[in-house]
Amino acid sequence: QVQLVESGGGLVQAGGSLRLSCAARGRTVNNWAMGWFRQAPGKEREFVAGISWSGGRLYYADSVKGRFTISRDNAKNTLYLQMNSLKPDDTAVYYCAADSTLQGGTVSSKYNYWGQGTQVTVSS
Repeated sequence: QVQLVESGGGLVQAGGSLRLSCAARGRTVNNWAMGWFRQAPGKEREFVAGISWSGGRLYYADSVKGRFTISRDNAKNTLYLQMNSLKPDDTAVYYCAADSTLQGGTVSSKYNYWGQGTQVTVSS
């Protein structure tokens, strides 16, 4: 079994930055696709960013393109999300996800492992 543990969330003013981390424990996820999703109060969970197992393919939701950067360090078994120019609309619980079937993508049902989430709050 794999446990995904997110960290790095918090309260930040609009225009500020945060870096989320997701450490995988229990086994290596170096050959798995991974992604970040978020869920705001009263809204559906939505895709934020995804990355292939090698890190060679990156994709983003339009709402975060140019502001967020997804990356991974396979030596550390860790996924990252650098968030810059944060807006109040980015306020949500952010979840790390991993796909052992190597599909990845923008649809949450393609991912079979999830972290517990970390709260990001952006004040105006």
